[in-house]
Amino acid sequence: MIFALIGLFLIALIFGPQIWVKYVLNKHNKSLPDMPGTGGELANHLLRQFGLANVKLEETKPGTDHYDPQDNAVRLSPEYFQGKSLTAVAVAAHEVGHAIQFNRNEPVSFLRKRFLGKAHLMQKIGVYLLMGIPLIAGIIRIPHVAGLMLFIGLLTLLSSVFIYMAILPEEWDASFNKALPILEKGGYVPATYMPAIRQILKACALTYVAAALADVLSLWRWLALLRYVR
Repeated sequence: MIFALIGLFLIALIFGPQIWVKYVLNKHNKSLPDMPGTGGELANHLLRQFGLANVKLEETKPGTDHYDPQDNAVRLSPEYFQGKSLTAVAVAAHEVGHAIQFNRNEPVSFLRKRFLGKAHLMQKIGVYLLMGIPLIAGIIRIPHVAGLMLFIGLLTLLSSVFIYMAILPEEWDASFNKALPILEKGGYVPATYMPAIRQILKACALTYVAAALADVLSLWRWLALLRYVR
């Protein structure tokens, strides 16, 4: 019984943040007629207001909203770029917050600027290595080689988890030191919606935590595979 409770607790710990983030973003992603503009229009306005006309504003694939420091571009998914929902406005302000961080060379942005892209690359390499284990093990039938591949893959995934956790201060700053004051003081959102905006910005800040915890679950699966290979 106690092991079952521990298992349920761990599952809730791992999946809870990711479920909550998706729930909050979806809950407030309803078009509101009293919103003065779309997420894309707000992002464009804020970039100009803060003297960031050099920052590109682009539409991107659904679910991939981000600021790209290498291309100096804010990218919003179509539903947020074109939408007039609270989520669209908050996500746009959050990503502009990142653009402000990087273009001001604020210390909080340095870690992401140097390591996040590399962490994504290492994560992909790790996944490819892990996906190739069954094929390699079936061809060469040397368990130690498959075990070595698994170990290297696990290290790459684990490094991405640490990077995600390390950049949390930057995400929090983009949400609550940049986006929230901008939306509050600028009057871009009616006051009655500000509690929801705070909730959305918290979800934006915790997106990487949710991803990191999901990676932890992935690590557990691969560790189980390692025991099988051995």
